[in-house]
Amino acid sequence: MKSYISKFLNNPLVQNLTRDALLKMDPEQAHRTTISALKLGAVPEQEDVDPACLTTSIAGLELKNPVGMAAGFDKNAEVPNQLMQIGFGFVEVGTITPRAQEGNPKPRLFRLPEHMGVINRMGFNNEGHEAAFERLTRNKQPGTTIGINVGANKDSEDFVADYVEGVKRFAPIADYLTANISSPNTPGLRNLQSKEALKRLLTEVLAERSRASVRVPVFLKLAPDLNETEMDEITAVIETLDLDGLIISNTTIRRDLVEGAENADEAGGLSGRPLFNFSTQRLAQMRQRVGKDMPIIGVGGIYSAESALAKIEAGADAVQLYSALVFGGMELMTSIKKGLVSEMMRHSYKSVSEISGNKTDDWASGKLEI
Repeated sequence: MKSYISKFLNNPLVQNLTRDALLKMDPEQAHRTTISALKLGAVPEQEDVDPACLTTSIAGLELKNPVGMAAGFDKNAEVPNQLMQIGFGFVEVGTITPRAQEGNPKPRLFRLPEHMGVINRMGFNNEGHEAAFERLTRNKQPGTTIGINVGANKDSEDFVADYVEGVKRFAPIADYLTANISSPNTPGLRNLQSKEALKRLLTEVLAERSRASVRVPVFLKLAPDLNETEMDEITAVIETLDLDGLIISNTTIRRDLVEGAENADEAGGLSGRPLFNFSTQRLAQMRQRVGKDMPIIGVGGIYSAESALAKIEAGADAVQLYSALVFGGMELMTSIKKGLVSEMMRHSYKSVSEISGNKTDDWASGKLEI
């Protein structure tokens, strides 16, 4: 019976009908419907084991494949196991703040279908540390790789203290932690990317990590809207600290990438395909600065196997998806993995690590775009 159901759900016609139905819904309603479908098992589990060539390691984490679900999809750690079961190599839940908060007023999520783009001003809407901690403690399955993305409450008097609290709460159960200081939807949050503020943040976060019973990797998630001087300053800070990796990048406040499109003037962060070239250039520029040994997860605009491969060639060790799934469905993740395997075979690559950084300089200089 399970095999029959899986074949039915994997039928392209069924998948197209489901995707079309979701795109006719209000964006937030469609998102909640997708979460519910995952809870009910209405999204088919991966039947075949990923090829060995996709296995990779990043910051000491062994991944069955380099394609992860980005933060923002599963804000409250409701379905990380299910996302792993359908084929993601790792899943990042959150952003989670110490206290529950409603986020910004609705509507706050907007599609730009002609561009395969999304604008959001969600504002870290989530149920808070305790709700997520209880779910993960109760449900996290062996063999999963689940990162926890932590943030600060909008009304907090000390943003840094909120990140420290996130590390304290989740270090015992996370496979890795991400300090998300790059959302444009919490006023003042991106100021933590400035040199002195970042030094204080990371010093206190990493000090709290050192007090945990197990050393959990800590990543820093940056915005793409950084200039060269700001990237230099960030590099100078992280070179002096025991940070495990970077995630590049979050959404952008730029609108020239979608000028004239419906909803383009909505406030918030732009994600999806329009972000790809811009965010990939920033990734390559940071790769040049931090060297080849600093783990980097590439996120921002991936929409195909070609774009996933390009993100890795620019310097990523692994990649994450989210916005493109709005338009391509969960099956997009499967097609990206298949495309990666085909490209690796064509170029005789035996591992993802052989690809990473092969075209960093060309992407950093702007010579490459797709």
